[in-house]
Amino acid sequence: MTRLLLASASPARRATLAAAGLAPLVAVSAVDEDAVLAAARERYGDLEPADAVLVLAQAKAEDVARRLDDVEVEGWDDDDDVVVLGCDSMLELDGEVLGKPRDAADALARWRAMRGRSGVLHTGHWLVDERDPSDGGTRATLGATASTVVHFADLSDDEVAAYVATREPLAVAGAFTIDGLGGPFVERIEGDHHNVVGVSLPLLRHLLADIDLTVPDLWRR
Repeated sequence: MTRLLLASASPARRATLAAAGLAPLVAVSAVDEDAVLAAARERYGDLEPADAVLVLAQAKAEDVARRLDDVEVEGWDDDDDVVVLGCDSMLELDGEVLGKPRDAADALARWRAMRGRSGVLHTGHWLVDERDPSDGGTRATLGATASTVVHFADLSDDEVAAYVATREPLAVAGAFTIDGLGGPFVERIEGDHHNVVGVSLPLLRHLLADIDLTVPDLWRR
């Protein structure tokens, strides 16, 4: 049986994939994100936000794929083949890329800049096909980025302070969620809702098709 292995500790990504019937296995990558981006900039020059998240998603997926023999994955049967999925998200606002806030003060400053305005949430997706070729595996490594425009509500200072005090914004890219406490503060979006949560299910479907898999192939019945 083929299983999807998520190279991410994000509970939101895991829940989104589980709700879509995929029930992913999970193994967290050991990637140094700053080092990966620095190496990419040295090789390619300045990176667009959509490229930066893709570089990180690739690094995470390929890191976990390389260490499959050494990592313990709860629920993984030795007879199962896996396809590894790496993801990374960042919010682009005025050309600046925003990952997770450094601290509460940083989250406060971000929300004061974001409120009443719009940004673009980019999520890089990368697949590594670890299936044996005799079982239809391709050994391919491929990816793409999904981007969604997010329109933020014009929050009051009290709302900003209350939201940051929950500490939820400190744990997520862009300092907001759409599927949690931050949901009421997103007026609307243009694009895939799931991408804002952290994994675009339509894009994942297209990437799976490139390695001759369908979403139903990965459903856990």
